[in-house]
Amino acid sequence: MLEKNCELPMHEFELIKKYFLKLAKSNKSSLNLNDDVFFDKKKGLVISIDTYNEGSHFLNFKKPDLVIKKIIRSSISDLICKGVTPKFYFVSGSGNKNTFSHKKLLNISKSLSEEQKKYGILLCGGDTTFSNKLSFSITSVGYSKNIIYRNRAKYNDDIYVTGNLGDSFVGLQLLKNKIKVSKKIKDYFINKYYLPEIKINLTKRLLKFANTSIDVSDGLIADLDKMINKQKLSYTLREKDIPISKNLIKLIKDKKLSKLKYISNGDDYQILFTASPSKNRIIQNSSKNLGIKITKIGKINSGSKQNEIIDQKNKQILVKNKGYKHQF
Repeated sequence: MLEKNCELPMHEFELIKKYFLKLAKSNKSSLNLNDDVFFDKKKGLVISIDTYNEGSHFLNFKKPDLVIKKIIRSSISDLICKGVTPKFYFVSGSGNKNTFSHKKLLNISKSLSEEQKKYGILLCGGDTTFSNKLSFSITSVGYSKNIIYRNRAKYNDDIYVTGNLGDSFVGLQLLKNKIKVSKKIKDYFINKYYLPEIKINLTKRLLKFANTSIDVSDGLIADLDKMINKQKLSYTLREKDIPISKNLIKLIKDKKLSKLKYISNGDDYQILFTASPSKNRIIQNSSKNLGIKITKIGKINSGSKQNEIIDQKNKQILVKNKGYKHQF
């Protein structure tokens, strides 16, 4: 009797390690397929690529002008968190006559033009294919002789994050009609979902103080785990210090929601990084001079300690959902 093939779900990193890591072993610029980018230090070339599928990475295509902005910003965020200014991008799309109608394509083109002006990037090429499943792939390109790598945190580093977390996830819940709020508050959160405020003005300053970095795409805890996943280190986060907007503070209070849940689901595209305590002053000066909110939220510990999140009563929190999982 033949046994049925009962393969267990495979995480993104398990898939890469099992099938593709050996193909990149001789290519130092691949960074062992464990970072946000490809980095050729000799040529000063930095590249990232991301794929976005309808239903997974964006809810639907009713607002193509906003979806394409969300996609572009999340893509160039990979370069920005490495301390690299994005310069060029390629866009490929798979769709049909409904998703790629004349009206929608005009909206996409207009939005891309606006994003190019806002972030100083230029379209270089791409591809289009017919498919009833809508998806986009964005390749972002920048130039730098240095980047901020993952897995370069140091013992006793402070952990920082830019901006606020959680607003985008609330926006998604509102689009799914899972929360009810006033129209004004709804518009605020949905705008945060479609238009993440990426911190491009901080890009070059990061190189002066960050030891390691990542952008918050899958969720604060999931991305912090990834940022130090090859190091024998641990971390402590203090829930009360994790920055959220005034609107989210009020929503959590009014609806009796879990703060940790709303900051753990990603799509924030803020910069998460560690830095030596001696860099605190330069970080605060950069925050003030650039008008960018940067908050110290925790500490890097030795690997002998467990990762921990401390609540406002100074008790350790059990984390059930660490963030979005790329599972196959």
